[in-house]
Amino acid sequence: MSTALLPSDQAAVCPLLTPAQSVAHGIVSQAVLTAPGLRLTLFRFAAGQELSEHTTPARALVQVLAGACEFTFPDRKQRLATGDLLHMPPNLPHSVRALEDLTILITQATPPKA
Repeated sequence: MSTALLPSDQAAVCPLLTPAQSVAHGIVSQAVLTAPGLRLTLFRFAAGQELSEHTTPARALVQVLAGACEFTFPDRKQRLATGDLLHMPPNLPHSVRALEDLTILITQATPPKA
């Protein structure tokens, strides 16, 4: 049984901008859709929260739905705000810090194994 907000086998709608549970002091994630080679996850960060440096084997698109954050890469820092879209190739080390209350949608695409 999937706990994703959307089923992977039928058309459905999921409101992304509705008020969510309070994230006063942490980070909350919710699977939106999981399917072979594809995962969408909604993250909500309280201001000041951080994810330490990590990588993913998937290609990632980060959409800022509300708030602002700073992504740190090996060669630079990038500030993102509401409406911005960030592309990250697979295996790129990065960390993220919420500059204010933050809601992001992350789409991860993994190529099929040969």
